Amino acid sequence: MNKKNKDINRRGFLKFIGQGAVATSFFGCNNGIRLQTGIEKKEVSKDKMTYRTSSTTGDKVSILGYGCMRWPLKAQSDGSGEEIDQEAVNELIDYAIEHGINYFDTAPTYVRGMSEESTGIALKRHSRDKFLVATKLSTHRDSKELRSREGSIALYQESMRKLQVDYLDYYLLHGCGVGKPVNLSKKDMDETFDSESMLVLKERFFDNGILDYLIEERAAGRIRNLGWSFHGEQKVFDYMMSLQDSELVKWDFVQIQLNYIDWKYASGWNINAEYLYEEAAKRDIPIIVMEPLLGGRLSNMIQYLVERLKKRKPEKSVASWAFRYAASFPGVLTVLSGMTYMEHLQDNIDTYSPLEELSKDEFDLLADTAKRMMEYSSVPCTACQYCMPCPYGIDIPSIFSHYNKCINEGNVPDSTQSENYIKSRRAFLIGYDRSVPKLRQASRCIGCDQCTHHCPQAIKIPEQLSRIDRYAEELKQSV
Repeated sequence: MNKKNKDINRRGFLKFIGQGAVATSFFGCNNGIRLQTGIEKKEVSKDKMTYRTSSTTGDKVSILGYGCMRWPLKAQSDGSGEEIDQEAVNELIDYAIEHGINYFDTAPTYVRGMSEESTGIALKRHSRDKFLVATKLSTHRDSKELRSREGSIALYQESMRKLQVDYLDYYLLHGCGVGKPVNLSKKDMDETFDSESMLVLKERFFDNGILDYLIEERAAGRIRNLGWSFHGEQKVFDYMMSLQDSELVKWDFVQIQLNYIDWKYASGWNINAEYLYEEAAKRDIPIIVMEPLLGGRLSNMIQYLVERLKKRKPEKSVASWAFRYAASFPGVLTVLSGMTYMEHLQDNIDTYSPLEELSKDEFDLLADTAKRMMEYSSVPCTACQYCMPCPYGIDIPSIFSHYNKCINEGNVPDSTQSENYIKSRRAFLIGYDRSVPKLRQASRCIGCDQCTHHCPQAIKIPEQLSRIDRYAEELKQSV
C-alpha cells in the first residue's frame, strides 16, 4: 500500500470524523440490556446553583463549570467536513448563564481548534462580569515553533483575540506531564529534569522563559489566576508543587482528574486522585476537576451497577452520582463537564442546584462500584481526542468507545461456549462496522506510535488497537 493510499488528508479526515460521530450516536452493541444513558429534558431552578469561593483570589465560582471541549457540530455547507453549530452553542451558553453557571473552560486545541472562537462569540453577547473564562497554553503538540518563547506568546495572545477579551480569568499551563521533547534529548537531563516527561516540562515552560512572562502578565492584570493542568508521572506533579513550596511561583489553582475510579485506580502513569487532591488541599490551592465522568464511563455502566445506584435515588441520573462525588470534596472550586446536549446541561444544573454532598454510606457505595468496575477489561479512554487526527485515518476514540460499550452490555464473549455467544458475536461485529467505517478501523494501525505520548491516560494505543483487531478477526473466523 503506497503512502497516498495510507494517508488521509485533512478534508477527508473531517468528513470521516463526522460520519463516525454520527454513526456512533445511533449504533453499537445492544442485546436487549438497556443502559442508563438517556436523560430527558427538564426545567431546572434558576437561582439555586452552588458556588465556591477561591481561597487565592476570592472569586465566586459556580460548582458546575462548562467544559467547552465537545461543542455540537453540524455539516459544512460544501460537504467538506464539520463545523461548530454556533446557534446551538449560543443557546447552551445562554441557558447556562441564566441558570447560574459562570465558569467556562476552553483551549486552543479543543474541537479541532474551533472552540475558543465559538466560545468567545457566545460569551461576547453577555456582560463581562457574568462569566469567568479559562483557556490554556497548549504546547504539548510536537512543534518547535509552538514551544519557543515567541510561539508561546503568540498562542497566548491569539487566545485572547479569539475569546474577544482583554484579560483571562484563568490561564493554565496545559497538560503538564504529557508530550514528547522536540528540542531536548537525554543528554540534556540533569539532577532535576531526569526523565523524558520532566524534559518536556523544562522545554515547554522553563527554558523559553514563558512561565516568567506569564507571571508578569498576571502582575499586569491580563491574567487573573495562573495555574496548570496535570496528567503524568508523580515527579512532574511533585516538581510543580515544589515551586509553590519554595515560593518561586504562587499557583492560584490546579486542575486534576478526579472521579471515583481514579481516586484509587488511576490508569497508566497517572497518579491516584487521592494523592493529587491531598497534596493540593494541604497547600490550600483551589482544585478544578476534569473528567468527573471519566469520558462517560461513569454514566455508561453495566446494568447491575446502574440498578444499585438507581435503587438509592430512582429519580436521579447515574451521572449525577459522579458529579456529586467530585464536588463533595471541600478543596474543589469547580467541576468541569463537557455538555453537548441541553438535557445533559439541565441534568447537571439540577444536580448542583443546590449540591447535596455525599454521605459516608454513599461514598462507600461508590468506592465499591469502582472496585467492581475494575473487574472489566475496558480501555481507559476518555475520548479527549488528543490522539487525533491519526495520520492513517484511524478513528481511535470510536474504536475504544465501541469496545467499552460492548463490555458494558455483555457483548464481548470470551468463549464459543459462552451463553448467547452467537447473538453477542453478531452484535459486536455489526456494531463495529456501523460505529466505525472500515477504513478507520483498528486493522489500519501500522504501529507508528505517534499517538501514544499525546494520551493523557497513558494508554498504549497501538497495543490496544492490535488487541481489538485480533479479537474482531477471531470473531469473524469463529463461525
